[in-house]
Amino acid sequence: MLILLPPSEGKAEAGTGRRLDLSKLSLPELNPAREAVLAALVDLCAGPDEAAAREALGLSEGQRGELRRNARLRAAATAPAGRIYTGVLYEALDLATLPPAAVRLARRSVLISSGLWGAVRLTDRIPPYRCPVGARLPGIGALSAYWRTALADAMAAAAGTGPVLDLRSGAYAATWAPRGAVAERTVTVRVLHERAVGGVPTRSVVSHFNKATKGRLVRDLLTAGARPRTADALVGALRELKYTVEEQPRAADRPRALDVVVTEL
Repeated sequence: MLILLPPSEGKAEAGTGRRLDLSKLSLPELNPAREAVLAALVDLCAGPDEAAAREALGLSEGQRGELRRNARLRAAATAPAGRIYTGVLYEALDLATLPPAAVRLARRSVLISSGLWGAVRLTDRIPPYRCPVGARLPGIGALSAYWRTALADAMAAAAGTGPVLDLRSGAYAATWAPRGAVAERTVTVRVLHERAVGGVPTRSVVSHFNKATKGRLVRDLLTAGARPRTADALVGALRELKYTVEEQPRAADRPRALDVVVTEL
């Protein structure tokens, strides 16, 4: 099983170990693309036009410190990606408290999308950075389009022959869309909150708690040692974990879309 996660804007303040070494990252076939994006980002943030750099990265004037941090990425200390990302999903996943067997499964199964790195595994050492996939960099253009080309073969290979649980947000999902047989083995998840309004059950899409629910869902799968071999088995594993799962109508050559319905947030 391959589990695809989005990154988080929230990141650790600093790494704790050696400097960045692209050659040590997973999916080494992405390194030429990573180097090009890294060079463009560092040059932009180290350049004289601060306003242009902030605009490209969607930063406010009060976030200019992010530019200084990006400018020093090549010399910055690193930490495993699983410690760098600290947002809501990763708080709910709480990797630090997983049992050893679940940690080993997470290291094999999880890939994190990134506007800067394309995709990394939990153990890949990266520095904290700011580079949303919606950014446009000089010489690179829109990162979503750039990574769509660079990721195609690498992600298809990473998917292997097993099911893919795709929990990425829309912007990151656009960087790689499963096709053909891989799409038929891919499952996407939408979280719906069900509550009574005037005595009538009502469902709504949630945002903040969508991330928390996805983090808990991954944690539960890992803790249970789930190793489904098919998309049907993955759906079954979620139901065995007591998640309320409803399938949307299926379309040929498209991922299976699930609604996970929660009553408590």
